[in-house]
Amino acid sequence: MKLTRLLSLLIPAAIALAATGCIDDGFSGSAADQPTFSTDTLDMGVIFTDAPSTTHRFTVYNRADKAIFIGSIALRGEHAGLFRLNVDGMSGRDFAGVEIRAKDSIYVFVAATLPPNGLTAPVEVAAALDFTTMGETRTVTLAARGRDVERLRAVTLTADTRLTADRPYQVFDSLVVAPGATLTIDPGAELLFHDGAYMAVRGTLKAVGTPEAEITMAGDRTGNVVSDISFDLMSRQWTGLFFTATSTDNELSHTCVRNTWQGVTVDRAPLLMVNTRLRNSGGTVLDATHAAISAYGCELAEAAAGVVRLHGGSHTFNHCTLANYYLFSAIGGPLVAFGHYKDGDDSTDDSGLPLLRADFSNCILYGLGTDLGDGKLDGTGITLRRCLLRSDGSDDDNFIACLWDTDPMYRTVREDYLFDYRLQPESPAIGAADPALTAPQAAADRYGMSRGASPDLGAYVYTPDNEQDHHDD
Repeated sequence: MKLTRLLSLLIPAAIALAATGCIDDGFSGSAADQPTFSTDTLDMGVIFTDAPSTTHRFTVYNRADKAIFIGSIALRGEHAGLFRLNVDGMSGRDFAGVEIRAKDSIYVFVAATLPPNGLTAPVEVAAALDFTTMGETRTVTLAARGRDVERLRAVTLTADTRLTADRPYQVFDSLVVAPGATLTIDPGAELLFHDGAYMAVRGTLKAVGTPEAEITMAGDRTGNVVSDISFDLMSRQWTGLFFTATSTDNELSHTCVRNTWQGVTVDRAPLLMVNTRLRNSGGTVLDATHAAISAYGCELAEAAAGVVRLHGGSHTFNHCTLANYYLFSAIGGPLVAFGHYKDGDDSTDDSGLPLLRADFSNCILYGLGTDLGDGKLDGTGITLRRCLLRSDGSDDDNFIACLWDTDPMYRTVREDYLFDYRLQPESPAIGAADPALTAPQAAADRYGMSRGASPDLGAYVYTPDNEQDHHDD
């Protein structure tokens, strides 16, 4: 009984002495030994309202030679109740007596749920997270921007429908346009797809943006994956956009489709694309089977399996840039792969449908890996007229007035995660296009710049303004 009573007296006393630093047991008692932080502001980016955010984190360091006790960690401010914390494995909103060992660190994880605000623009919210150690308080600001969204869950549109730019649409599972229905998407509208979601067009899609208000179809993740790598650069966030054989009269103009597993897939259907960007796919950005693709001024880029696959059908590519500097894996195919294009070829199917016909004019095909598949094009319906190619070859009946083995000098810097396919001032593609081949639909690029009498090859018009960093990703 005496030993039990003695321990009951000594243990609380030892804890109290350690917490105040009054004994020399390895804990600092100096007010100069304060925690430091990996950031003074944790910017959580845009968070969709009325739903839990993803979890963000920062690090708290103890640079001292002895352990420190942080007396309290507490949220403060009007919006403090919107944030949730986990400090060194403990969940809550307020913490006391948090130990960090000498030359060690702990993580603070932060999540938030923001209420709807009824506005079209994001609303800033912030709270202070105070760390008080030996009477001194240091603060990390928690910041986020709440944005209202309209959530669509397994929606099938059976009547003509319009999606506006008032607020983003967050798509879960699927968005389907039924046969006979037309979906019209207004300039500036955003369709943000959750993991695994897809869009299928069995009727008609009219997504017509403008140079000032591009339409976006992308994953619903915001901010950065790590450090400087934005989720905008990441593929495989949603499944993709599909046009089925029943769809008709489809148009993508000034539209960006990115972050997909399978890109845009077109099966025996027509698709007109003008000044549109297809990019960042875990497969190809465009896969067309016995379809009719007409692409003018388009950027087709960044895909793990190669950028474009054309299997049969009849296609036109005019003033397009096809490039591949895909970041997250080895590239598994050429920029453009052809199928069902030559009698007796292994890629020809038994559909009985006509062989592939494809015309590329005033285009750039240049990136990592090969630009075209290995098959010979002689005797096929495939022509490349006044195109810039990575390959080292020579003109013939299928390659007419091409620029061979020529670097277009994109502004892309892969190591800096910059994927910008406009041209540098010294680019040999500037003024190198054949104006007689410029189609009326390609008269201006996606920025609204006129191609003029001496057009440049590829999707983008070079101007001195290109030296200003106004490209959005």
